[in-house]
Amino acid sequence: MITTSKELLLIFTRNPELGKVKSRLAKDVGEQTALDIYKFLLAHTLEITKDLNVAKEVHYSEKIFEDDIWNSNIYLKCKQEGRDLGERMQHAFEEGFKNGYEKIIIIGSDMYDMDQTDIENAFKALDDKDFVLGPAEDGGYYLLGMKKLNTKVFQRKEWGTATVLTDTLKNLGLNNTKLLETRNDVDYYSDIKEHEDFQHFFQHITS
Repeated sequence: MITTSKELLLIFTRNPELGKVKSRLAKDVGEQTALDIYKFLLAHTLEITKDLNVAKEVHYSEKIFEDDIWNSNIYLKCKQEGRDLGERMQHAFEEGFKNGYEKIIIIGSDMYDMDQTDIENAFKALDDKDFVLGPAEDGGYYLLGMKKLNTKVFQRKEWGTATVLTDTLKNLGLNNTKLLETRNDVDYYSDIKEHEDFQHFFQHITS
């Protein structure tokens, strides 16, 4: 069901293909297990977004998969465009605002600690603030929302490093930004090694 909401959720994903996802995790658990975990995370992202009363877009890293878990009656399918993550996110936001959306939030697809209510609260935060940001424990962020475009947040960033959050906050300004709870995304084995819901993936691993 395509909604007429003026709120848009952008979901950035990597195509779930062997050897192309979760490379840092794969170093410890192997490429097949890393792929299985990524598919598990995709399924979680689907579960927490499918019932949101907002417009939803899935942005694929390499190519659009027509026959996958993302129902095209609920999610508009797009391909990411740009040379790096910053350019790709900026393009998605620009297109969203050009298409008339008034609140736009972007998330990745590896946040097992996030649920539907978190995203709903992020949209609500944009009632009073121009920006909303979800800090990640590794120094990045797991959610970024805007009701007006700020292109500086997408430029001159060392993506995947511990400085991204600090640099982004400098671009946005604390007075106009709602900060959400800090959460842990899934990049390394240590992120989920002790997590109960992931134990079935590690039965072949010996410490």
